Amino acid sequence: MATKRAKRFRIRGSTTCGYGYKKKHRGKGSKGGKGMSGTGKRSGQKHTYVLKYFPDYFGKRGFTPEKNTKIKLRVINLSCIQEKLNTFLKQGIAKKGNSNIELDLTGFKILSGGSIEDKIKIKASSFSEKAIEKLKKAGCTIDNLKEASK
Repeated sequence: MATKRAKRFRIRGSTTCGYGYKKKHRGKGSKGGKGMSGTGKRSGQKHTYVLKYFPDYFGKRGFTPEKNTKIKLRVINLSCIQEKLNTFLKQGIAKKGNSNIELDLTGFKILSGGSIEDKIKIKASSFSEKAIEKLKKAGCTIDNLKEASK
């Protein structure tokens, strides 16, 4: 009596081996989604991708210390003050007194670039050491808010 050959031998050369869609019979179950799967805390396969594109994926860490919340001052050079003195007067940042001009630059640090010819009373948050020297040589008066607050 002749035996019938098994069906699997006939199907063996086909791409899907009789299981329909290729993905259905790969031996890894029905894998749902490739998105963020495998990105757990201790996984290695997509760790670099997650850290690059989702930097705060692994939760929050601690408090922000006070020293990092320091307000940054804007900077301005002496030459820039000299050039913009007329615009400062028009905007109301500077006021003309009887002998000198009073200039209020709170939130600024005055740097020593350039020079000043006019006698000005400058009120600013901070000054560089060279700027203080140049202003005193020019006959200007300084009101340093940083030293006043200490």
